[in-house]
Amino acid sequence: MNFLRRRFSSGDLSGELKSDDELNFSRLNFTKRGPSPSAPSSPTKTQSTAGFFSSSSSSSQAHKPAYNKDRCKTLLVIDDQHTNWGKYFQGRKIFGDWDVRVEQAEFNEINLASYSDTGTMVDIQVTRQGTKVVRSFKPDFLLIRQHVRDAGEDWRNILIGFQYGGIPSINNLHACYNFLDKPWVFAQLVQIQNRLGPEIFPLIHQAYYPNHREMLITPKFPVVVKIGHAHCGNGKVKVETHHQFQDIASVVALSKSYAATEQFIESKYDIHIQKIGTHYKAFLRKSISGNWKANTGSAMLEQVQMNDRYKLWVDECSKIFGGLDVLVVEAIQGKDGKEYIIGVNDSAMTLLGETQEEDRKLISELTLSKMQATLKPVQTSMKSSSNSSVIGYTMNGNGSGMSLGMAGSQPSASSAGRPQQVAGQQQRQHHDPRGQQGQPGQQQQVNLKNEW
Repeated sequence: MNFLRRRFSSGDLSGELKSDDELNFSRLNFTKRGPSPSAPSSPTKTQSTAGFFSSSSSSSQAHKPAYNKDRCKTLLVIDDQHTNWGKYFQGRKIFGDWDVRVEQAEFNEINLASYSDTGTMVDIQVTRQGTKVVRSFKPDFLLIRQHVRDAGEDWRNILIGFQYGGIPSINNLHACYNFLDKPWVFAQLVQIQNRLGPEIFPLIHQAYYPNHREMLITPKFPVVVKIGHAHCGNGKVKVETHHQFQDIASVVALSKSYAATEQFIESKYDIHIQKIGTHYKAFLRKSISGNWKANTGSAMLEQVQMNDRYKLWVDECSKIFGGLDVLVVEAIQGKDGKEYIIGVNDSAMTLLGETQEEDRKLISELTLSKMQATLKPVQTSMKSSSNSSVIGYTMNGNGSGMSLGMAGSQPSASSAGRPQQVAGQQQRQHHDPRGQQGQPGQQQQVNLKNEW
């Protein structure tokens, strides 16, 4: 296996390939880049990110968009500008000939208004290539690649607006809302361990304190104190003595937040097990900077083969909160030879290693398949005054979308008073399918569906 030596920071990878005979891992260096999990090393870092392509690209494109306005669905991707998600959907179709219009923005660039009867209208104000772009649109689907809540940021008000409009998303909005508090997520993992047993699902021991006043019982030291809800190692402190624990309790009092403690495990490396749809990957990450946080400072990364044990962990975690399409399970391998599961992250997970581009393509394919399923045309039936059956198609039940009319014979007057199912059976018996125009088998099937 070829290994890479890389510098990376807070899970965002960047750097150049180097050789080192003494290292058998990829070397990476973490630096804080913001709340988004997208890697700044993306080859599309300097490209515009809005639109299918963005109307800000040129005046000619503004007057002639690359999508059919009458036959398109709008995908809103919530991510930073380091990754241009528009290129992964360029030229892609759903329902045969429907375009996918991509709008991309960060949470802090989004505002909206939601109505219980008409849905959600989104306004975005983004700056692309020095130009401020303001657009309004009604999204049909969401891809959330940015943490809804992080240290100092909480965008649940935007998330609630999406839920008002009933917009389908990856992951589902119910799951995204449940990921707003890490102790709430950990409680779900406790239930999995209670069901499977600690040998199969080795969850690390953790204690939860709703406020600083409850932090009285001294845990076994050393411990890791986690204050509030944060990512990328923020809000985590290693405590080794009783006096340090009392000091941290006073900090929790000022934060006006909850706290959790878990035993400190002297680890050999971190384990990251990710799942995107039906695709699995596993990575090992080892700190080489002396920091007890493997995602801080310099670290080495290696992709390893998936095994049944890891697959079971991520499959069980993917069932929580109504199902997770994209997630990562985080664990550590202790120097005592034991493995400990420490948490799970949702669709805003960080993509690691040299497979980032492949993972983005997998996410885009998963998004298209979900759009195809959730926005699928709904077949309805109507009867005209001329006794012909008409097949109508609606998108999301709002009456817009494609329509198709097909004429078919109606049952005789003698059978008009019978149930519709019987009438459909008589029609199938008294009409020879071979005498119909077009495709006889399909015509007969459509008539039966109309009667239902």
